[in-house]
This record gives sequence, structure tokens and C-alpha cells, in this order.
Amino acid sequence: MTKLTLLCLPYSGASAMVYSRWRRQLPPWLHLQPVELPGRGARYDEPLQTDMRALALQLAREHKPSLHGPYALFGHSLGALLACEMAHAFRALGAAEPVALFASGTAAPTMRSDYDRGFAEPQSDEQLIEQLRTFQGTSEDVLANQELMSLTLPILRADFMLCGRFRPMQRPLLKCPVHVLGGKEDKATTEQLIGWSQETLGSFSVDMMTGGHFFIHEHEAKVIRIIKNHLEVHHRRHAQLAAQVY
Repeated sequence: MTKLTLLCLPYSGASAMVYSRWRRQLPPWLHLQPVELPGRGARYDEPLQTDMRALALQLAREHKPSLHGPYALFGHSLGALLACEMAHAFRALGAAEPVALFASGTAAPTMRSDYDRGFAEPQSDEQLIEQLRTFQGTSEDVLANQELMSLTLPILRADFMLCGRFRPMQRPLLKCPVHVLGGKEDKATTEQLIGWSQETLGSFSVDMMTGGHFFIHEHEAKVIRIIKNHLEVHHRRHAQLAAQVY
């Protein structure tokens, strides 16, 4: 039976490793595929990107040959925008749309003028560190570690510019369901999260959790359960169709 592939896009400054723990908690029919971005992890030697659509198209081209069945896209923060752009890029390359898009922890593509204010230009080290403090996901010991920061800040600077330079464009809407996850104490407002409903002709849902920007780590089991429950419907339908063929 063909598995359903879950492509996961990391948030600003992170590598695909942030999703490695998920593998142990997913059912056998769901194949986790963390997506590594250029300039980090195993792709550290590659240049960092600051053009969202160019990056999405590059990643879609890289992953399209390995998609042999249904797939879904999940992204948190920067990763949510990138996941949405990848869905459009896959479609432009002649691939099927994802069975679902999960957008976590960020404002919708059409509601980012306030959310990303000032990020189109390179941020100084001090500005980036202050942003990390506001996200409340990095300890002061880590922020004070100059060696670690010298590796992290260039990635974070490029990732913020990816978001800051992003502009929505007119194009056919997606048809797949869009499921949004948000933190009740996070920067993204309810209105900005609900704005994701404008990206699709399909169904739409919002799940809110306690916590700030990194609620996906605080409530990891719940996040995975939400993803699994939504995708289980598609998996069962696919299994039934396959059974009818044989």
C-alpha cells in the first residue's frame, strides 16, 4: 500500500532536524519527509536564499521525483509560507496538489504587511537577537554564545528576508483543504490566521493552542495528532480506491 508522504518545512533559522522526533510518533502509513533548506544541515555549503518563490520552485523540483503517491505539506512560521508556495510550484510542474496543507504559527500570505514590517532589509545582529527573545524559544545562554550565534544569525537574517520580501500574487486558488495551527500567545492574530482561508477553494480549519511561537514543541503530541486525524480521512479513501482497483 502506498504511504502518504508528509513534507515538513522548518521555521526561520532551523534545519529539517526539528522534525526528526516526529518520526517515532507517526503511524506506519504516514511517511515523514523533512525538507532541508539550502545553507543549513546537510546543505550547509549551499548559498542561502532570499526569494521565496524561487526557493519553493527549487525544492519542488528536487522532491517531485520522489512523490509516488499522495502527499501533504506542513510548515511552521516561514515554513508555512514556503509550504504554500511549494503547493503552487508542484502544480506548476505538473504534479498533483497536496491532499492537505498545514500552515502553522504565522499570518496568511495576504495579511503580512504588518506582520513582516521591516524584514525586507537585512537585520543587524542585535535586531535578530532581539527578535529571538520575543519568540521566547532561545535561552539567554545560547544567545550569549558568540560562536553559535555566528553560525545561526546569517541563516536567520536570510530567512527573515525571505518573509519580508514575499508579496502575494494573483493566481488560481488551491483546491486542497488548508488546516491552520496557532498559539494563543503568539504574534499572529486570529484574523491573520483565518486569512489562510483565502488561499483555497477547499475546506478550512483552525486549531488554537496555549503558548507562544513555539507551541509546536510545547504541544508536539497534540500537533501530530491533529495532522494524523486530518490525513487519516485521505489515507482511508486512498486505500479504498486501491482495493477497488485490485
